[in-house]
Amino acid sequence: MLIARTAAAAHGFLCTPSSFSPQTLISLLLPKNPVLLTGFSPSSSFGLRRVGLRSRRMSSTSIPRASSRRLENPDELIDSVETFIFDCDGVVWKGDKLIDGVPETLDMLRSKGKRLVFVTNNSTKSRKQYGKKFETLGLNVSEEEIFASSFAAAAYLKSIDFPKDKKVYVVGEDGILKELELAGFQYLGGPADGEKKIELKPGFLMEHDKDVGAVVVGFDRYVNYYKIQYGTLCIRENPGCLFIATNRDAVTHLTDAQEWAGGGSMVGAIHGSTQQEPLVVGKPSTFMMDYLSEKFGILKSQICMVGDRLDTDIVFGQNGGCKTLLVLSGVTSLQMLQTPNNAVQPDFYTDKVSDFLGVKAAAV
Repeated sequence: MLIARTAAAAHGFLCTPSSFSPQTLISLLLPKNPVLLTGFSPSSSFGLRRVGLRSRRMSSTSIPRASSRRLENPDELIDSVETFIFDCDGVVWKGDKLIDGVPETLDMLRSKGKRLVFVTNNSTKSRKQYGKKFETLGLNVSEEEIFASSFAAAAYLKSIDFPKDKKVYVVGEDGILKELELAGFQYLGGPADGEKKIELKPGFLMEHDKDVGAVVVGFDRYVNYYKIQYGTLCIRENPGCLFIATNRDAVTHLTDAQEWAGGGSMVGAIHGSTQQEPLVVGKPSTFMMDYLSEKFGILKSQICMVGDRLDTDIVFGQNGGCKTLLVLSGVTSLQMLQTPNNAVQPDFYTDKVSDFLGVKAAAV
């Protein structure tokens, strides 16, 4: 937490040691039956190590890794860990279509006493909204098992004691707004600015709110020039204004028909106009991994990260010291994994989650 506080102080947000404790943060963020933590120490705090939080793409690619192995003995892996973290898009579903075999897979893991957690970089929904999506797809997943990057943005602001008299400008959708509201932060922007336009004429000066202390950028289907300019002005002209990205994913699965431009395209627009690197709170930043480890009181070596992307899911697991399993049902193909210049190698790979667990299901 010392590093997070140092980062906050560097941006003009001062806080005192007595104003924060991990138990206090959890009670604020997780009001519904919070899990008491054990074994907490400053070295394992929510503090976001700069190598994890500051955007550094493919941070582990400089370290040579042995080639990953196809998973031949799933029971051995299942027995070796306590918790499975699943990415959602490309692993559990594609767009609004459930990937075959997922319900049987999750039921089997629960029957073996495994803890399941679902982590997504998609910030368009809040945890509550994702809970409804799981329900619609016929999956029994509680809100406390879901961690979206929209929640991570609000959690990060909490962790640095972001002043309540400051505002957050959002280039993103409803999920970020709902999580900010639950955390007690003032916000503006979001979908409400989706229809706004700028009339460029001689002498025109665009005004912006001087009380904006952070700009949060996530996936936004309604992004426009107004939002880009407003966010740019806040970051460049408001002293100490933070630039926070929920993720920098290049592509996302809005439908099961093709890949779509991801949140990284929106972040890239603000990065291009401000020439500032964002603080990334979603995968592969270690923020959510540290948070989950502390929340559930488990060793990271007892976690297996299951995902379909090398640059986010697998690096996320590797940065956190977890076992990693790549499923080929989403973004990454076997050819991409085995490309000679690909240095990101998971511990194991398999075709899809249901194959990993030995559940016979139709192909995706």
